[in-house]
Amino acid sequence: MRVAALALACGLLAGCATSAPLAPGAHYAALGSSFAAGAGIPPLATDRPERCGASQVSYARLLADRLGLDLTDASCGGATTAHVLGPWNELPPQIEAVRLDTRLVTITIGGNDLAYMGVMFAASCHAGMRDTRLVDPATGECREPVLPEPARVQALEDDLARLLSEIRVRAPRARVVLVQYVALAGDSDCAAAPLSPEHAAIAQGVAAALAEASERAAERAGAEVLAMDEFSANHTPCDPEPWAHGLGDGFDPAQGAPWHPSREGHAAIAQELARLLNADEV
Repeated sequence: MRVAALALACGLLAGCATSAPLAPGAHYAALGSSFAAGAGIPPLATDRPERCGASQVSYARLLADRLGLDLTDASCGGATTAHVLGPWNELPPQIEAVRLDTRLVTITIGGNDLAYMGVMFAASCHAGMRDTRLVDPATGECREPVLPEPARVQALEDDLARLLSEIRVRAPRARVVLVQYVALAGDSDCAAAPLSPEHAAIAQGVAAALAEASERAAERAGAEVLAMDEFSANHTPCDPEPWAHGLGDGFDPAQGAPWHPSREGHAAIAQELARLLNADEV
């Protein structure tokens, strides 16, 4: 299992923190994009800008409630690695949430760097979901989903490694966990998530590139990885117990964004994080 291997690697690096369960009241910083923020799942958090789509049932907030941690949630929908390391319009750099006394940092970031959602929405458009938000306004036609160029994937890996290293400088005693993106596209389509085989393969390719870049960056920086891409492989929108919303029959925008983790998905991530942190009994 990748989590165990990376935890071992972290243990061999100076400054890594793989300690006993976190004490109640320990400071926890949550960073990332919409996959971390909660993507509009109700009820919405009132301590973040509305445009971030932060949910009260995001995995970070569920974990903080479960373990009694002092959470600073800096995650925001649409964020890239650049918005974690630097400002984004009126928002300060997310990394400013990481303090010297921080004991846990979780990050889910990188999908927007590789235009992951652009690929998913383009694939949905080709599958017949011709919402005006999904078509190219210049042509009125569906965009083409494409795999990211290798140079773009390498740039993401480098940016993630730099981000993780900066977190280590700011919080040398913190456990740093990079939470992988949950699986979205399986090997077959369904009414809840209609995708052609070709476009499903592209979506899986983007997800694999994102996961591999994240894992390599974590290895370079001595961070841990929670392999939610693996844990959720049988929980896509087409599976009996989905952990993510698709974009098709039954999708309810009042329950969050399409092609994002659902309420159940965030609960599953929080559970796996608690297990990783040796806090199952809490």
